[in-house]
Amino acid sequence: MAVYNTSSDSANTAVRAFLTKVGEYYLGHSFNTGSGKGKAIWLKIRDDDFNSCCAYCGDKSEKLQIEHVFMFNRAEYGLHHPGNIVPCCKACNKRERLPDKSYADWQQHLRIVCEARGEQDRFEERKQKILWNFKQYDYPSLNPNEKHAIRVIANSLYENIKTESDKSLMLYKQLDEAFVK
Repeated sequence: MAVYNTSSDSANTAVRAFLTKVGEYYLGHSFNTGSGKGKAIWLKIRDDDFNSCCAYCGDKSEKLQIEHVFMFNRAEYGLHHPGNIVPCCKACNKRERLPDKSYADWQQHLRIVCEARGEQDRFEERKQKILWNFKQYDYPSLNPNEKHAIRVIANSLYENIKTESDKSLMLYKQLDEAFVK
């Protein structure tokens, strides 16, 4: 539960909803990982494809979370799609920050996790398993124009939601001044 909500929170939620819909467009059906067919796909990925092990550190766990390999945000525009999700332990489900304050991409993150555990020799094996997941579930290989279109729409959606939130506050203040005070 959020302690403090901002207009950016609602804007980010709108972007994730959009990325979910784009992922479902390419998938051809709904992908609700909380129930039904979507949940069954997620459980297959977690339990069968990754043997209930974290895709990054390899630890077996009953409390694995969904990790979007291409981050599900305005930075990477990863789609909510079976090919873009892998099981991840809580510790690994926090991307490392690079010296320039940007987030590590999934391969950088995987390398950092493997190196921190002294398992550099496992990097290639784990990388290939994640790449296999993209292929197994036919994650769309978006061309530069498609990526750009998603980026433009997501950024516009983000800015519009933030602006509408600010406009709503201004409207409330005007109504409060006129009718309440």
